[in-house]
Amino acid sequence: MPIRILIADDDSTIRMLLRRLLERHSDWQVCSEAVNGVEAIEKVAQAAPDLAILDLGMPVMNGMQAAQWISKVNPRLPMLLISVQQVSDQLVQAARRAGFRGAITKGRGLEVVQGVEALLSDDVSFYRDTSARAL
Repeated sequence: MPIRILIADDDSTIRMLLRRLLERHSDWQVCSEAVNGVEAIEKVAQAAPDLAILDLGMPVMNGMQAAQWISKVNPRLPMLLISVQQVSDQLVQAARRAGFRGAITKGRGLEVVQGVEALLSDDVSFYRDTSARAL
């Protein structure tokens, strides 16, 4: 049975690129997508993913706020934060408090995959780097 992944990002191009990147793994499947934090909370309840990837900057409710709600209801769900911002120590601390087990700069495709792999192995993955590569 494939690993079911939820992607929450308000940018449809990013969602499409992440889906393509993640589904290169034959045992990973994007089971649902959301465009904001409120929808992410609803989709987690409906789709019951094995892992959630949430964008920090979404309308209506951002990824940090959504993660706080999701982690209250489903504290065992691994969540990876993606952001256009550099992953700073302050962002890592806030992400951990919200329930994230990893954070990565959005443009780093290989590191997103490595982050998902780490979370699926019950590890953490907070990638701090200022350079960026395209997905």
